[in-house]
Amino acid sequence: MQKKRLILNQPLLDITLRRLCQEIIENHELLENTVLIGLQPRGIFLAERIAHFLKEDFGVNIPLGYLDATFYRDDFKRKGNILKPNSTQINFIIEDKNVILIDDVLATGRMVRAAIDAMQAFGRPEKVELLCLIDRKYNRDLPIQANFAGKKVNTLDSQRVLVEWKEQGHETDSIWLID
Repeated sequence: MQKKRLILNQPLLDITLRRLCQEIIENHELLENTVLIGLQPRGIFLAERIAHFLKEDFGVNIPLGYLDATFYRDDFKRKGNILKPNSTQINFIIEDKNVILIDDVLATGRMVRAAIDAMQAFGRPEKVELLCLIDRKYNRDLPIQANFAGKKVNTLDSQRVLVEWKEQGHETDSIWLID
């Protein structure tokens, strides 16, 4: 039987998202050369929230796009692996921009590597940073670290993190550790 342990609930999630926005503001004095790109499928919900709070709390309107890296994944052609691609929607130039890639959970780093490869089709950014809601420490296969992390969680390989967003039809936003 699987055990679910709550990592973040709605009130703590909102506080965490606002703190992440504050960190973005602190690290990017002027955000006029910065864009947000949410990684499909679940990173887009976090990216939309970050864009919303930046606008609501700080009056900053940053371009927001969605990136699908399905065909850039290193497990794309593995036998038995059926991957369903999502849409990419980037309606702005990323050439010479500061790009903040956004995903809900950072685990092995492989998805981020694939996203960086996929992003190159849209230009060469000046700088790429990573924002994640949950940073699963001790699970990296690649040397990739988050510049902005909502919460760092010590996990075993056998555990997984489940992020439930209201936008996906859940009653409330919740982040769980599944044993």
